[in-house]
Amino acid sequence: MHTVIVGPGPLAPEDVVAVARSGAPVTLSEDARTAIKTARTHVEALAASDEPVYGVSTGFGALATRHIPAEQRTQLQRSLIRSHAAGTGPRVEDEVVRALMLLRLSTMATGHSGVRLETAEAYAAMLNAGLTPVVREYGSLGCSGDLAPLSHCALAVMGEGEVVKDGVVRPAAEALRDHGLTPVVLAEKEGLALINGTDGMLGMLVLALHDLRDLLDTADLAAAMSVEGQLGTDQVFSEELMALRPHPGQATSAAHLRTLLAESEIVASHRYGDGVVQDAYSLRCTPQVHGAARDTLDHAALVAERELASAIDNPSVLGDGRVSSHGNFHGAPLAYVLDFLAIAVADVAGISERRTDRFLDVSRNRGLPPFLADDPGVDSGAMIAQYTQAALVAEVKRLAVPASVDSIPSSAMQEDHVSLGWSAARKLRRSLDALTRVLAIEVMVAARGIDLRAPLAPAPMTGAAIRTLRQQVPGPGPDRFLAPEIDATVDLVRTGTLRPRFGQFGADSGTEFPPEVPESGTGPAQEAHQ
Repeated sequence: MHTVIVGPGPLAPEDVVAVARSGAPVTLSEDARTAIKTARTHVEALAASDEPVYGVSTGFGALATRHIPAEQRTQLQRSLIRSHAAGTGPRVEDEVVRALMLLRLSTMATGHSGVRLETAEAYAAMLNAGLTPVVREYGSLGCSGDLAPLSHCALAVMGEGEVVKDGVVRPAAEALRDHGLTPVVLAEKEGLALINGTDGMLGMLVLALHDLRDLLDTADLAAAMSVEGQLGTDQVFSEELMALRPHPGQATSAAHLRTLLAESEIVASHRYGDGVVQDAYSLRCTPQVHGAARDTLDHAALVAERELASAIDNPSVLGDGRVSSHGNFHGAPLAYVLDFLAIAVADVAGISERRTDRFLDVSRNRGLPPFLADDPGVDSGAMIAQYTQAALVAEVKRLAVPASVDSIPSSAMQEDHVSLGWSAARKLRRSLDALTRVLAIEVMVAARGIDLRAPLAPAPMTGAAIRTLRQQVPGPGPDRFLAPEIDATVDLVRTGTLRPRFGQFGADSGTEFPPEVPESGTGPAQEAHQ
């Protein structure tokens, strides 16, 4: 696994994912070490001055009016972290905390935070040791940044609080000792430098963007399978029609659908003279909905890119040695796009459920049995799978209510307008989990519908997806315990096993599934109907 080098410049999103999820090691670049040392000399010069400087020789927030003498400043930093580590609730996922710590280290590496080199190195060492501070679900208002979550991380670096490794929670002091790491005694400015950031929001946004890109490709696959299985037309996805409304995301999704449905015997069988004038919106308008979600994702990715290039702290050490207070820690830019993504996710989930429901209604599924049941009446088929899907869609609609329009004042009205970006990020993670399950159910139901169209063969790409699915989930037949089949399909979607691989020069070239998936021959889906 490659080592992620943390320098004064921005981290790449893929590096954040690698450290957060795969445990990639990190190291500070020489440029970062130099920048950190230079900034620290400015802080130490100000600390030696009799003039009060916020964050260096004063209290914090509404208590910033008090000048703190030099002999009490170590206690000031320690008290800040202890008092701000006030989170509660379930433990936040390790990948989120690792992303958060990496991004805080990245800000330190810009040379605008004024921490000592040994403090930055302590964060890198904890990441490399796989020691993840225990952070709790509730506590962040998203302004000044993610104070409580970041404080729990700083607390662990100080040798207090708890950490987790390999699922085992331990006192931080013990874990640091066992890994040969020395707790950090914080000096002037370092307390604020470790907690005044948007790193939790940003880390969850970067992870969400990574996941949603995969899910939108899978959503295009699921939609193509539904169009195919319900005898829909692919003509509405033509490049000529898409050019009339030149949204880039719409063009991409339509190109994916054309590729996924290419060479389908099922689609060709009813291309002419089937008497159907128009498909329902949930089939016909798929590229418009999926495409809008793609464009939303691209906008959110631009915001994430800008934030990855930022040095979020307060106060900040400027190049000429000044330490200036400001409001760059406010989470509004991230909170807005996190909420925007939740809205897009809800809509993609909603149209998926509508496509699934059409398979089950004998008045709309064009010749398939009611609920795709083997013996309707005796068997219920996929009836309740759609109930589960509907419950998930209802949940993501509730989660789409924006957090960023809310604000609760704090700190004796000093922090009188907050972003609630952490809350927006937390609900987006739940939305993405629900979308994964919704798409899995559509794929499972659509595969059954396509199988029931035999002897007509599906398109090569949808057929490959079905063969992959059939390695885990049987084809049509009498009713059986359905929950394990749903969970198996969810796992295939979550791991990206079912995600189509589209060529780098567009959806109409070089498109294939992973090499281990057979592209021709007789698979379990076909065998079930011979």
